[in-house]
Amino acid sequence: MKQLLVPTDFSDCASNAVNFAVQSAKLLPMEVVLLHTYELSGNLYTDYMGVNKEFKESMVREAHEKLMKCKAGILEKDGVDVKTVFYRGTLQDGIDETIATEKADLIVMGTTGASGLDEKIWGSKTSGIIGDSKIPVLAIPKGYNWKKPERVLIATNHFEKDPAILDFIFEMAGQYKAGVHTIVFSDEDDDLPEKMIHYGNQIGTYEKLLKTKYPELSLHTENLFGTEFEESIEKYASENDVDMLVMVTYQRSFWDRIFHPSITRRMSYHTHIPLLAIPADRK
Repeated sequence: MKQLLVPTDFSDCASNAVNFAVQSAKLLPMEVVLLHTYELSGNLYTDYMGVNKEFKESMVREAHEKLMKCKAGILEKDGVDVKTVFYRGTLQDGIDETIATEKADLIVMGTTGASGLDEKIWGSKTSGIIGDSKIPVLAIPKGYNWKKPERVLIATNHFEKDPAILDFIFEMAGQYKAGVHTIVFSDEDDDLPEKMIHYGNQIGTYEKLLKTKYPELSLHTENLFGTEFEESIEKYASENDVDMLVMVTYQRSFWDRIFHPSITRRMSYHTHIPLLAIPADRK
C-alpha cells in the first residue's frame, strides 16, 4: 500500500476521506494522489455558438483552483505534500486513468447514509466504485474521526485463501500494527442447520491457516450469529472496539445485481467505521 488515490468533490463527505489518507501518510511511507474530475456538459449547438464555452472554462478554472487550494491547505496544516490530478471527464474514467498512470494500490472515498443531496450523490458514487473497482476501495463514513486502526475485522463466508486478497489485508494490518478479527456470519433465520455446522467445522481450520501464514499478527476467528447482517456486524464492531471492517466483493451478473444487491455496497451506507472492500478477482 504505497499509493492512495483519493477522489474528491470538495464536499464534507469527500474531505473526510482526504483527511484519513493524509493522517495515514503521516504515519506510513505512502503517497496521496488527490483526484478531482470535472464532467463537461452541453450540446453541439450551444457549444458551436460559443454560449457555453466561456462559462465552462470559468467553471473548470474554479474547480482547478479549489484543488490547488486543497493541496496547499493540507501542506500547511499537516505537512504532507499530496500529488494532484485534474481530469476532464467522468469519475469512473478519471479513476481508471489515474490508477493506470499513478499505479495506485488503494482508492479512499467518503460515503454517507443519510444527509444532504450532494452528500447522497457522492455516497452513491462511492458505492458504485466499490462494485466496479479492480483495486481495493476504502470507504470512510462522513463524520468519522480519524483514529489509527488498531483492530481490523474481516467479515467473510467464503474462507478466502487467495494470497492476493489475504496479503493485502494482513500487510495493511501490519503497517498499522493492528490486530485482526475474522468472523463468519450465520443467519439464524435463513441458514440451514447443515450450513451452520459446516461453518462451525471450518472456522478452527481457517484460523490455524491464517495464524500459520501470518504468525506475526494478533489474530482471532469466530462464528457470529444474527438475523440481520448489517446490524449484527455493527453491534460486534462496537462491542469489540473494531476500527476497520474488511469485506470481499464478488462480480455478479446484471440481473443478480438488480434482485440481490451487494452486501458490501449496502454495508457502505450503514457502517460507522471505515470499510475496506477488496475485489475477489484482485491480481
